[in-house]
Amino acid sequence: MARMLRAAADPRISGRTGAPTWLVVALACSGQFLVVLDVSVVNVALPSMRADLGLSGPGLQWVVNAYAIAFAGFMLLGGRAGDLYGRKRMFLVGLALFTLASLGGGLAREGWELLAARAVQGLGAAVLAPSTLTILTAAVREGAARARAIATWTAVGAGGGAAGGLVGGLLVDGLSWRWVLLINVPVGAVVLLGALRWLPESRAGDGRRLDLPGAVLVTAGLGALAYGISLTEAEGWTASVTLVPLVAGLLLIGLFLLVEARTAAPLMPLGLLRLRPVASANVAMFLSGSAMFCMWFFMTLYAQNVLGYTPLEAGLALVPSSLAVVAGSKLAPRLMRAAGARNVAVLGTAVAAAGFGWQSTISAEGDYLTAIMLPGIMMMLGAGLAMTPLAALATSGAEPGEAGLVSGLINTSRTMGGSLGLAVMSTIAAARTEASATPGTDAGGPAALVEGYALAFRASAGVLVVGAVVMAVWLPRRVRVR
Repeated sequence: MARMLRAAADPRISGRTGAPTWLVVALACSGQFLVVLDVSVVNVALPSMRADLGLSGPGLQWVVNAYAIAFAGFMLLGGRAGDLYGRKRMFLVGLALFTLASLGGGLAREGWELLAARAVQGLGAAVLAPSTLTILTAAVREGAARARAIATWTAVGAGGGAAGGLVGGLLVDGLSWRWVLLINVPVGAVVLLGALRWLPESRAGDGRRLDLPGAVLVTAGLGALAYGISLTEAEGWTASVTLVPLVAGLLLIGLFLLVEARTAAPLMPLGLLRLRPVASANVAMFLSGSAMFCMWFFMTLYAQNVLGYTPLEAGLALVPSSLAVVAGSKLAPRLMRAAGARNVAVLGTAVAAAGFGWQSTISAEGDYLTAIMLPGIMMMLGAGLAMTPLAALATSGAEPGEAGLVSGLINTSRTMGGSLGLAVMSTIAAARTEASATPGTDAGGPAALVEGYALAFRASAGVLVVGAVVMAVWLPRRVRVR
């Protein structure tokens, strides 16, 4: 973050267009909104996508995971590319790629076409997202104005996640599932034209090359692991068709670590992981993300497949949960001043674990208040309380010149944890659903589905309990100010 903030004083800022500052801020925030929105907007469309394209259960999880894995795997590379080649240029490249992939996904006629488009969307988002904050800070002078601009950027990101379910529900109910992707095309085109005309260019390159091999290896490794995990429900853990991608994923991750240890300009400097705040916060974020990322996926499926909600009703049902994560994020800094960052992270994780435990008591006849609204608020309030202190602790352990890299690393840990967590929890849920179906009944019936979803929520609660213990034992007590 510090590296990004110093960009405002960087002499290598060019292309001043005379555009009003508010317009530059609006364009940067629009890019951030699109990126965050697409993480959550597809959730309410999943049942419709499955029915239209004939996706399997594992295929359905890849609608989410293809985006998340590409986004996480290439995010650090995208930030480095902006430093070297220009933030405006990477903003334009990422947004163009994101918009074209949205068009391809919206027009998909086969499941594999949709999954490929989602992966390319994630790559575009990884190139686009790091530039949004840097462009904003380069355009606004340091002081109160920049603080307000960054607060706006943060609120827009939170709002994108919160609005995803509602926007997706409106589009699916009013038009079709395809419009959760196609809507990005006109919006992306307008932002692209505005950015081309009004955004200033800036860069802070030091001549180092991009670590493209590292980005490819870590993304391929995570994808192979997630794919192997998704096969275990149907094939078992010992089948060759399962073992091959699992072993390949582990080998690719190992090769990634070897490349990072030897390259002069690593994507993820391993030396940072020797710092206790950085290592402990990233492990904690990985565990938290692996559980909390699944919430939207299973809550949406439960609301539509079991309770019979329409996509719009499902989106509206999750609005309180979306607002709760924003409220938790806003409350966390105040609690951190009084109780310390570690205690707030543990508290938030414990609240989230209690919410997941409550959610695991769902039934096929659940009512909205106790089956969705209240446990959903607890889960996401806890998520908001936990994520802010974890991010603050991670960045406090680095030198000022490395704060931007560490900030990207903590976001990558959260998204990677979520991707692998979704693969594991989906497999757990599918196996329990199949085992719960009585002979001669539909394995996709409400009672069997509830058994699977409930087990996924219980498993997530267990992961969060482990995460809370790790935080209590390993995290530093407070944020260190350098």
